[in-house]
Amino acid sequence: MKPGLTGLPAPVLALGLAVVAVSASGGPVPPGLGTVLAQSAPVAQSAATVVRVPISGTIELGVAPFVARALSEAAESGAPAVIIELDTPGGRVDAASKIIDDLRDAEVPTYAYVNRRALSAGAMIALATDRIYMRPGSTLGAATPVTGEGEKAPEKMVSAMRSEFRALAEERGLDPLVAEAMVDESIEVPGVSEAGRLLTLTTDEATALGVADGEVRDLIELLEVTRLPAAPVREIQPNWAEAIVRFLTNPAVAPLLLSLGFLGLIVEVRTPSFGVAGAVGLASLAAFFGAHHLVHLAGIEEILLFGAGVVLIALEVLVIPGFGIAGILGTGAVLGAAVMGMVGQVPTFDQVFNAAGLVSLSIILVGVAGWALVRHLPRSNRFSGLFLRASTSRETGYLSVPPREDLVGQLGVTSTDLRPTGVAIINDERIHVVTEGPWLEAGTPIRVLEVASGRVLVRRAKQSPESEHRNEA
Repeated sequence: MKPGLTGLPAPVLALGLAVVAVSASGGPVPPGLGTVLAQSAPVAQSAATVVRVPISGTIELGVAPFVARALSEAAESGAPAVIIELDTPGGRVDAASKIIDDLRDAEVPTYAYVNRRALSAGAMIALATDRIYMRPGSTLGAATPVTGEGEKAPEKMVSAMRSEFRALAEERGLDPLVAEAMVDESIEVPGVSEAGRLLTLTTDEATALGVADGEVRDLIELLEVTRLPAAPVREIQPNWAEAIVRFLTNPAVAPLLLSLGFLGLIVEVRTPSFGVAGAVGLASLAAFFGAHHLVHLAGIEEILLFGAGVVLIALEVLVIPGFGIAGILGTGAVLGAAVMGMVGQVPTFDQVFNAAGLVSLSIILVGVAGWALVRHLPRSNRFSGLFLRASTSRETGYLSVPPREDLVGQLGVTSTDLRPTGVAIINDERIHVVTEGPWLEAGTPIRVLEVASGRVLVRRAKQSPESEHRNEA
């Protein structure tokens, strides 16, 4: 069979030209021709789009749903591969664990491209992919877990991290000691690292040890090495919702949301009707719990616990007098829900400690903000209409009640029991009075001793007003 100009057999080339002509004219393609052309053109498989997922900066909670969405879209579109491009110093271990689980369950091949550095949690993500390729001058490793203060985490957390790295290495057929040495500096790898030194591999070292599958200068060379030279690349970036979630779950933003939420509820409880403060408080708390729910930290249990706490506090303030068991339980439920909403399903002591610290910080911010509201807002020109700053006195002509000095010395009869306050009839007038001594029953004769600031002070009289009138007659 004589080959055509393109290197394909002439009959096949003729069939292809016929299909193009029919397609251009809008007519149907004859049955079976698509299969013939697919078998004669193997490069057609490379037309699928490779998905590139960049992970840069600190790995936070909002990165996990972004990677999960990218892997899902790649599987739905039939992508031949997903390239995870890493340039990160690390981040939260719980977020990296979620990404690792998604990479293990991915339906498409995954390649890690270490572009400069993949340290700590970034090294975990790289080891979870099918293959690792590194740019010249890049580093991989340094995965010792640390606390929020930058100190080495307790042995329990180090052991869990060490086991995770060992499992990832065994899954990829690597030396587990090399992976464990990235977590624990006490592990010695003969010929690679000494005891007391945390293992961090360069590109050449990782390639020589088999941790990295090769060295590539850029993404184009990576596609050539993975036999996808003609495949187009589509980069997936976080959408607006994922960006907002990542912002709301930031450790610097979460305490502010809690503070606004608590402060808004406190102000709303002290005001007679629902207003702006309550709306802002509820919106802040909804943003806090909603964002943490989307990153699989806060579940429906935390939201229900927080709601129960708010109801108990409201009952304590509005229904039950004083501050008792309902208030204590409500406060504990609210704080507990806030802490639970910032830790994973199996939290470590370090995560609980950091979450409790953030909640404590929010409480301090609420106290400072409340003090500022009470102290400075009454003097603010902008909010002057909300507070009464002027006062009047008796010397300037203001009296809260009319003066009743004419009652001093008058006799009367109590109309109700005085315990110690009640009503008396004085000169045929009902007047609210206060007894100076023991309680008096209704019908007891009294005499007015003093009238001050509307307060009429009386005592038991020896005779009734009728007796006095008869004596005067």
